Amino acid sequence: MGKILDGRKLANQLNLKLKNEILGVIKRTKIKPKLATILVGEDPASKIYVNIKHKTCTQVGIDSSQVNLSGDINKTELFNEIEKLNQDATIHGILLQLPLPLKIRDFTPQFLEKISPIKDVDGFHPINRGKLFDYNEELAPCTPKGIIALLEHYNVEIKGKDVTIINRSNLVGKPLIFMLLKRNATPTICHTSTKDLDRCIKQADILVVAVSRPNFITKEKIKEGVIIIDVGTNRVEGKLCGDVDFEDVLEKVSMITPVPGGVGPMTVSYLLRNTFNAFKKQININ
Repeated sequence: MGKILDGRKLANQLNLKLKNEILGVIKRTKIKPKLATILVGEDPASKIYVNIKHKTCTQVGIDSSQVNLSGDINKTELFNEIEKLNQDATIHGILLQLPLPLKIRDFTPQFLEKISPIKDVDGFHPINRGKLFDYNEELAPCTPKGIIALLEHYNVEIKGKDVTIINRSNLVGKPLIFMLLKRNATPTICHTSTKDLDRCIKQADILVVAVSRPNFITKEKIKEGVIIIDVGTNRVEGKLCGDVDFEDVLEKVSMITPVPGGVGPMTVSYLLRNTFNAFKKQININ
């Protein structure tokens, strides 16, 4: 039976370590790190995700505030709200919760670029993406950082491994490529136009899947002993599940992340780590 990569357990350990680091810095500087989130509209899932982030901030000693904006807000108004946070010296990290309402969704790249790169805790600003090109992961996207941390914590050898990523987003697929190359893996990125996707899946030593399709990966598609990182988030009959038929593949994999309790908690943990990194840089401490 496959070994479970317990993201919740590891995230709790990382958050405790971070809490102790934050307490130490607060004692030295009398300054507390602060994260601001921007929530546009009334999307229920987005509200849940933002609440989790704020709750975890409290647990590790990071102050947080939330800017709630109407779903009818226009482009200029949102730009102005972001700029207010950029100029607020008490705010060290800014997170714009995605996806945005359809009315302004096409402008998402412009909004992300408007966030000051030193406060960009999601790692989506072009400057931070460019740094990742040179393998600087200080403010890299949180989900890929969480994935790498999980693999390394469980002593998964990344060097030389064939890694298939079924996702090409700025959130997961593209940044993960550079993190894997830094560690001398051989990544293959797949998408809707990939020819012979089944072959790419079958050759993977490590498979990362984020396609928002429940039960997309079954035991027939994978090779014996593969390590699976399930980034999918789906609701089926009111229950949260990933993109992998977990029970079906469990006896064939060597390791696998559960959903929930795998990549999700790690993503939040690295959001907080990024906030702390941004905070330290802004107040000029190591």
